[in-house]
Amino acid sequence: MQGLDWNDLRYLLALARAGSFAGAARALHLDATTAARRLRALEQALSVRLFERAGDGKLMPTDAGAIAIARAETIEAEIGGLRAAVEGADLPVEGVVRLTTVPILANRILVPSLPSFFAAHPGLRVDLIADARGYDLVRREADIALRFARPDPSLGRHILARRLATLAYAPYAAAGIRGHGTAQLWLGYEDSLDQLPQAIWLRRAKGRQAALALNDAEGLIHAAANGLGRTLLPRLIGDAEPRLKRLRDEGLPPLPEREVWLLTHRDLRPLPRIAAVVDWLAGLFA
Repeated sequence: MQGLDWNDLRYLLALARAGSFAGAARALHLDATTAARRLRALEQALSVRLFERAGDGKLMPTDAGAIAIARAETIEAEIGGLRAAVEGADLPVEGVVRLTTVPILANRILVPSLPSFFAAHPGLRVDLIADARGYDLVRREADIALRFARPDPSLGRHILARRLATLAYAPYAAAGIRGHGTAQLWLGYEDSLDQLPQAIWLRRAKGRQAALALNDAEGLIHAAANGLGRTLLPRLIGDAEPRLKRLRDEGLPPLPEREVWLLTHRDLRPLPRIAAVVDWLAGLFA
């Protein structure tokens, strides 16, 4: 492995992500000839071929290339972690923290609690990303994530995971509607979300389905509150909504539970701004 230049790993990752010399060149602000030359230098240093050209001209990693790319991503993450750790180690509790979570937790749990948090930490700004998609903490798409899903154990080298709570679910309907009509229908999720534990429960529950299916729990709250049917919600959220009442669950299948997990990048966790947000989130679910 004589002559290996670690800086060439940047070119390797750019080529893997862009799939072409031109795309990698644009990402790295250089010309395609330089990108091709640096790839050749890396291949010579490793004595392997890292990419093949597919029929459409796109660069495809060889088996050796896939291994090299995975290792290069690890090195990239380590370097990013080193930079973040040394740059922020002595900082006060101030700056920007990117926090991602599902919309219902953002809207119903986090946002109502932010005024007191900001009063305690006036130098902080939280970029709250209310999105069900899994933002990549290793690639620094977010600093902190609150998720319902148990994290992938393979991320343990880079990601610290902590279970904050187990949310019990219960059935709810509009507080002012009794007994008949649409209040007896079950409001559920549309087909793309049919693998959620609460969606599975709703399909198995006795009773007819309402004419409306939604892709967001916040929409279920408003639909139920407007008398379109009954639905299943976390008790922590449903009990706090004055327009809803919790229904008795006799005769229903066992109600589901969802775990809430807090994820942070291992290298960012000691930073004062990250620690402040982590402590706040833990307190909300204590």
